[in-house]
Amino acid sequence: MKKRIHQIELFMKYPFEVQEELFQRLIQRGKDTEYGNKYGFVDFRNHEDFQKRVPIVSYEELAPYIDRLMKGEQNVLWPSEVKWFAKSSGTTNARSKFIPVSPEALEDCHFKGGKDLISIYVNNYPESKLFTGKGLTIGGSQQINQFDKNANSYYGDVSAVIIKNLPLWVQFVRTPSMEIALMDEWEEKIEMMATTTLEENVTSISGVPTWTVVLLQRILELTGKTNILEVWPNLEVFFHGAVAFPPYKDLFKALIPSDGMRYMETYNASEGFFGIQDQRNSDEMLLMLDYGIFYEFVPFEEIGNDHPKALTLEQVEIGVNYAMIITTNAGLWRYRIGDTVKFTSISPFRVKISGRTKHFINAFGEELIIENAETAITEACRETSAVISNFTAAPRYLEGGQKGAHEWVMEFIKPPSDRTRFIEVLDSTLRKINSDYDAKRYKSLALEAPVLYVVEEGTFYQWMKKRGRLGGQNKVPRLSNSREYIDDLLEMMNVTA
Repeated sequence: MKKRIHQIELFMKYPFEVQEELFQRLIQRGKDTEYGNKYGFVDFRNHEDFQKRVPIVSYEELAPYIDRLMKGEQNVLWPSEVKWFAKSSGTTNARSKFIPVSPEALEDCHFKGGKDLISIYVNNYPESKLFTGKGLTIGGSQQINQFDKNANSYYGDVSAVIIKNLPLWVQFVRTPSMEIALMDEWEEKIEMMATTTLEENVTSISGVPTWTVVLLQRILELTGKTNILEVWPNLEVFFHGAVAFPPYKDLFKALIPSDGMRYMETYNASEGFFGIQDQRNSDEMLLMLDYGIFYEFVPFEEIGNDHPKALTLEQVEIGVNYAMIITTNAGLWRYRIGDTVKFTSISPFRVKISGRTKHFINAFGEELIIENAETAITEACRETSAVISNFTAAPRYLEGGQKGAHEWVMEFIKPPSDRTRFIEVLDSTLRKINSDYDAKRYKSLALEAPVLYVVEEGTFYQWMKKRGRLGGQNKVPRLSNSREYIDDLLEMMNVTA
C-alpha cells in the first residue's frame, strides 16, 4: 500500500507525462484493431492527430461494434479477448448499454481502483481497524448471464462482473457470499443480505447511498435496534458513489450516530474507475490518471455542437462545467460517458461530479444542473431540519395561461418543519448559485416559484420497481427537460402540491 501511495504521488506530480505515455500506449495497442485501421491509428504522432481523425462518439454510435463483440468477434475495438460486458441501464436512455470490459480494464482499472481506495483510506487513517472485520458490498442486482453459448461472452452489472472475477482470497474478507451478492431478484436479495450479515463483524460498507439506506433500514427492522452501531459496533467507513452524498448526510448520521464514522466518495461507472476522495476533510475526488484511461473534456456549452472542441488536462480550468470524454483500455475510443464534472484543483487534478449531459432543466434558458439542485436541497433541508431520501424535478411549461415553473417531487425521512420556508430556501439558493435561473425568476416574468409535491416514504422505491429499475446500478433520474418521469410518478401516486 505504501508503494502504491508513492506511485499515486508521482502521477499527481507529473500528470501530463503520465497521460501522454498512457495515450501512446493505448494507440499502439489499438492500431491493428478494426477501429484502429479505420481511423489510421498507425499514422498518429500525437493526440492532436487523434482528435482530428477520431470522432467523439456516444454509445449509440459505438453500439454496432459492441454488438459484434457480444456475438464473439474479436479485435474489433481492442486487441485482447473481450468476453465480459457490464450491463448499464443508465438514466439517459431506455435501452440497456453493454460496456466491454477487457482483462486490462478489470485488472488495471476496476481492481486497481478498489485497491487504491483502501490504500488511500489507510494512508489517511493509519489507526484504522478495517482489516479486523469484513467489508459489506452492496452490488448490483444483475446476475452473470451468457449472451450466446457459441459466443463465450457474459454480461451483468459491473459490480457483478467484478465480484465474479475477484481473486479467491478477497471472498474471505467480504460479505455477503457470492451467491447472495449475485442474486437477480432485488427484494429477495435485500432480505438475504440483511439476515446473513447480521452476525458478521462488518467494518466497512460499499454501495450507492439510496440502496444502502434500504438495506440498513431493513436490518434495523429485523433486529429491533435503534441504530446500525448496535448491530455492527466496529463499523468505521462507508465508501459511496453514483449519487451525490450531501442530501443523504443527515440520514446516515441518524442511522450511524458516530462522530468517528468516515465517508469516502468514489467516482466509478461501468466504463471505468475515475476518481477517489483522497483528502480527509474534503469531498473533492482525485482524478486517477494511471488506470488505462486517457481523458478529454468538452465545455458544457459545446456539447450540442457537431464538432465540439475537446480539451486535454493541460487546457482545463477550475470551476468550468465539462462533459467528460474517455479513451480506455477496453476499446472505448473518445467515448462520451454522459457525466459532467468541474475541476476544483489543477495541481493536482481534483474534480466534483456536476451532473449528466442529458439530465438538466433548460426549458426557459435557466440551465439548471444536478449540482445546483443538490446544493439547494441540502441548504433547504438544513434550514428546515428535513431529511430527504429521494427527489426528481421537471419543468411546468407555459400552458393553459399559467407561467412556467419547476415542479419537484420529494420523499422525506423527516419532512420540513416549515414547508413554505423549504421552498423559499430552495428557490433563493438556486437564484444565488445560478445566475441564469435568477434572471428567469426575476419578478416571476419567465419562471414562477418552485412547486413542491411531497410523497409518502417508499414511493420512489415502488416507482423504480414498477419501471423494473430496482438494484444498485439503477439511479433515480434527478432532473429532466421533459415531463416523462414526473408525470408517470405523479399519476401513480395521485398527489397534489
